[in-house]
Amino acid sequence: MNKHFLNKRLTHQLGFAGLVPFILLALACWLANTDWIEVFLNAQQVYAIVTLSFLGGIHWGATLISGDLSAEQTRRALGWSVVPVLVACFATVCGGFRFAVLMLGFIGSYQVDKRVSAWYKAPAWFIRLRFNLTCVVVVALLLTVFAANLRGN
Repeated sequence: MNKHFLNKRLTHQLGFAGLVPFILLALACWLANTDWIEVFLNAQQVYAIVTLSFLGGIHWGATLISGDLSAEQTRRALGWSVVPVLVACFATVCGGFRFAVLMLGFIGSYQVDKRVSAWYKAPAWFIRLRFNLTCVVVVALLLTVFAANLRGN
C-alpha cells in the first residue's frame, strides 16, 4: 500500500477521532442534568487547551525535519509554535470569555497553518483536513457555550 495513502488515512482517522471528546462534551452540556454542566464545561476547556497547544507543536516538528526553510522562515515558524499554547494559557484567566479566546485561537492557528503549510511542503489534503477539524471544533465550542448559557449556568 502507498505510504502516503497510509499517512493520509491515518492522519484523517486520528484527526477525526480527536473530535470525539469535543462533540461528546458539547452534547453532554445539552443533555445531562444541569448539575453536571460545570464539570463538562471544565472538561471541554481542558481538552481545548490541550488540543490548541498541540497545534503549535506542528510547526516545531515540521521546522525540525524540514531542511529547506530559510533562517527567517525557521525563526517565524518556531516563534509561532509557542503562540497557541500561550493563547490557551491566557484563556484560563479570561473567565466568561475563555471559550471565545479558545475559538479565536483555533481559527488563528488554522489561518497560520494555511499560510505556511507550503513552507513544509505539506500535502494539499492537510490544509483541507485542518479546515474541517477546525470547523467542527469551533462549532462544538459554540454549542458548549450556548448550552451553558441557555441551560442556566
